Amino acid sequence: MRTLTPLTFVSLIAASPAWAAGGGLSLSNTDFVVFLAFVLFIAVLFYFKVPGLLGGMLDKRAAGIKSELDEAKSLREEAQTLLAGYERKQREVKDQADRIVAHAKEEARLAADQARADLEVSLKRRMAAAEEQIANAQAAAIKEVRDQSVVIAIAAARELIAKQMSAAEGNSLIDSAIADVEAKLH
Repeated sequence: MRTLTPLTFVSLIAASPAWAAGGGLSLSNTDFVVFLAFVLFIAVLFYFKVPGLLGGMLDKRAAGIKSELDEAKSLREEAQTLLAGYERKQREVKDQADRIVAHAKEEARLAADQARADLEVSLKRRMAAAEEQIANAQAAAIKEVRDQSVVIAIAAARELIAKQMSAAEGNSLIDSAIADVEAKLH
């Protein structure tokens, strides 16, 4: 800030309208009185160091604004760091979720393949059991038909023999059968 030197003060007085009008330095000249009051006011401001106080206040305000700007800058950097960290974590979580989904799909595919294989084995086993049951039922039916045929044949032979054979022939057959059994047993 510029200070008022004596040379500047004199040039201000000489250039004043009161001086130029020829009124001189009289207290009845209002322009001169206003000028003196103004100079006195400026002198009082300089005496109480008001310009220095105003400069100090402005410097303090500037320092406060600078510290707030520095703090805002550091907060911005911290926020950017946090944002980058969260974005990185989000990418990691997304990648992990993608891996989990891919793993689950692979497990589901393997489980489906295993279920198909198990179903095939089960169907083959059931088919084999059904074929075995059919074969057993067929064998049982054939045996039953044979047994029934034997029973019918025996009954028919009995009737035929009973009609054609006499009592004496029957007794001789019984005796020969007993003799055959005795010979085979001893």
